Amino acid sequence: MNSVIVVGGGLGGLAAAIRLAHAGHSVTLLEKNERLGGKLNLHSADGYTFDTGPSLLTMPWVIDELFTLAGRRSADYLTLEPVEPTCRYYWPDGTVFNAWQQLPRLIQEIQRLSPPDVENLFRFLAHTARIYDAVADSFLLHPFDGVHELLTLRLLRDGPRIDSLRSVDAAVRSFFRSSYLQQVFNRYATYNGSSPYLSPATFNVISYIEFAEGGWYVRGGMYELARALERLARELGVCIRTNAEVAEIMLDNRAVAGVRLSDGERIRAAHVIVNADPRDAYRRLLAGQVRTAERLARLEPSCSGFVLFLGINRDYAQLAHHNIFFSSDYPAEFAAIFRKRVPAVDPTIYVAATCRSDPQHAPPGHMNLFILVNAPAAGPRVNWERESGPYRDLVIAKLERMGLTDLGAAISYEQIWTPLDIAERYYAADGAIYGLASNNRFSAFLRPPLRARGLRGLYFVGGGTHPGGGIPLVLLSGRAVAERVRADS
Repeated sequence: MNSVIVVGGGLGGLAAAIRLAHAGHSVTLLEKNERLGGKLNLHSADGYTFDTGPSLLTMPWVIDELFTLAGRRSADYLTLEPVEPTCRYYWPDGTVFNAWQQLPRLIQEIQRLSPPDVENLFRFLAHTARIYDAVADSFLLHPFDGVHELLTLRLLRDGPRIDSLRSVDAAVRSFFRSSYLQQVFNRYATYNGSSPYLSPATFNVISYIEFAEGGWYVRGGMYELARALERLARELGVCIRTNAEVAEIMLDNRAVAGVRLSDGERIRAAHVIVNADPRDAYRRLLAGQVRTAERLARLEPSCSGFVLFLGINRDYAQLAHHNIFFSSDYPAEFAAIFRKRVPAVDPTIYVAATCRSDPQHAPPGHMNLFILVNAPAAGPRVNWERESGPYRDLVIAKLERMGLTDLGAAISYEQIWTPLDIAERYYAADGAIYGLASNNRFSAFLRPPLRARGLRGLYFVGGGTHPGGGIPLVLLSGRAVAERVRADS
C-alpha cells in the first residue's frame, strides 16, 4: 500500500484523495484552516450565512462520476437545483436581462433586447459546441503534463476549430449585435480570472457549457459540496487533519520524502499532492527551488477580488439569486485591472443572495449579500489597508444608484475581504483567485504541470494547474493527478 499526502483540502485535493483511497492507497489529507473546501467555503455571523467562493455549479455529471466510482450515489449526499434565472444582469441605463435556463423564456428575453440576436445565439452556441468538441478530450477530460502530450494528429486536425487567434471579445462581437449581449458573453472570461479583450476566443467554451448544460446550486449552500466530499473521503478511509499547516515538503535526492508541519511533526510519504497555488508552494514549501519559483513569479496572475459580506435588514425584491451590475465602460474596467493594476473606478459588481434559494441563510425579512468585485492581484500599486474603506463606499454608492436604495443604511452586518486577505487565508500568490490568467493564446500551456518536473513523487492539483479553475475543472484535475500517482506507484 503506497502512502500519499495531500497538502490542502480544496475540492481538487479531496477528489484526488477519494480516488486514491478507493484504489487502495493510504491517504492523509492536511488542511491548514479550520475547515476543508479551499476557496469554496463558508462564513457565518449574526444569523447570516454566506458562501465565500464558487457560487454556481456547471457540469454536474463530473460530481456524479466521482461518487459512482466510489460505489455511491451523489443524490444520497447532496441535492442539486437549477437556478432560474441563472443570472440577472443590470446596466446603468436601467436595462435588465434575465439569463433563463428554460429555452423559450431565454428566447423571449433576447427577442425583447435584440430580435436578430435570437438566431445569432444559436449560431454562437453551434460555434462554441465545436470548440468544446475539439478541446474536451485533450484539455478538459484528460489534462496534460506538457505541450508534447498535445502534439497529436487530432490536435493538428482540430487546432483551427478552437478559435485561438482572436480574443473572446472579438469572437463575441462577430456573433451578437446587441452591446448588452456582447457584455453578457464577454463576462465569462472572468470565470477563469481573465480579460475578454486579451484571452483567446477558445474560452467562449465556458459560456457554451453554462448555456448548454445549465447552472446549478447545492441546496443548503455551495459548501454542502465540500461537506459531501469530506464525508465520502472519510468513509473511504482518508485520514483528514484540519488546523495542520505544512511548512515544508521534504526532499531526498530530488524525490519526495514527506512533509514537515509547522509544529515540527514530520510525516513520511512516497507521494505528495499539493492542492495549493504552485507559485506559492515553490516559494514557501520547496527549499532549493528558487529558479522555478522565480520563473513562475514572472507569469501573469489572474485577477483577485474585493469582497463584501453584507447582512441586510430589508428585502430588495428585484434581486435574484445571482445578479450582475455592469460597468458603463467594460474595456476601461479590464484595462485598469490587468494593465494599470489598480481597482476600476466603475466596477462591475456581482451580488449573490443565496437566501433566495435557502431562506434560512438570513433572518426573516433580511438578506445575505455576498458582493464580489474583480480586483487586480495584490501588488505595490494598491495599498488595500488604506483603500479598502473608500472602495467599499464606492461599491455601495454604485449599487444604490442602480436600484438598491439606501443600501448603506440597511446594513446590519458587514465584513470586508481584500486581495491581501485572500492571499493570507488560502496561500494564493498575490491573492489571485484563479491562479494564472489566461490572457494570451499560450497561457494554457504555461500552467505548472500536474506532475512536477524534476522532483519525483510531487504533484499539483486544483485551479493552479491543468485544466484550470472552477468546480468541475478542479474535480477533473483530481481525477487526472490520481491517475498519475497510480501510474507512478
